[in-house]
Amino acid sequence: MRALLCLCLGLAVLGAATPALGDEPKDPKDQKKPEHKVTQSVSYLEIDPIYTTIVSDNHASGMLMIGMGLDVPDAALRAEVTRSMPVLRDAYLRNLMAFTAVSVRTDAQPDVVEIEDRLQAVTDRALKKKGARVLLAQIALRVTK
Repeated sequence: MRALLCLCLGLAVLGAATPALGDEPKDPKDQKKPEHKVTQSVSYLEIDPIYTTIVSDNHASGMLMIGMGLDVPDAALRAEVTRSMPVLRDAYLRNLMAFTAVSVRTDAQPDVVEIEDRLQAVTDRALKKKGARVLLAQIALRVTK
């Protein structure tokens, strides 16, 4: 009798430790993927890199890549920036294309301060107010031969 009681208790503990068959996701696509975050800051909004073509002697001689983000401490403005991201990206791209055509050469480093000032002015103009700060993460030139 005692052996039977121990066996029942052992099976009960073993059953509680293993998940039921219905608890596992049926499809691997249903499992939630971990979210990649660059920073723990809630106010930081990452922007996908922006690429523009460097033209020299009437042919493409390289690319300028700008990696950036926005720091937007105000939650209401952050929601507006998130909604306006396609407009902001378009404004950034247009401004950087004009900058690249006039000021960027493959044999010299571009002026980082001028790029930051231009992007900040575009941000303030597109949002019609200040409060979103441009944070440059990376500026790189890729020269083609």
